[in-house]
Amino acid sequence: MRHASIQVRSKLTKDELERYENLFEVGKFLESQNRYDLAYTVQREVDSLIQPAIERLKEGSKERDRLTEEFRNQSEEK
Repeated sequence: MRHASIQVRSKLTKDELERYENLFEVGKFLESQNRYDLAYTVQREVDSLIQPAIERLKEGSKERDRLTEEFRNQSEEK
């Protein structure tokens, strides 16, 4: 099982994070039982679950870039 980055996990809602942790535990158990075929299915579900958090992270980056550009423009005008 592949963990999502800390940045992505920080953007998960409480319910999403709880589901993520539960799915991850199931996936680790399946891997310990050499059931990689089923662990793959769980990993795909985890990947789907974290997609909204990835989008929220991207939006935060775009907003930060916009604010930085705005600040630079204001600094140049002075």
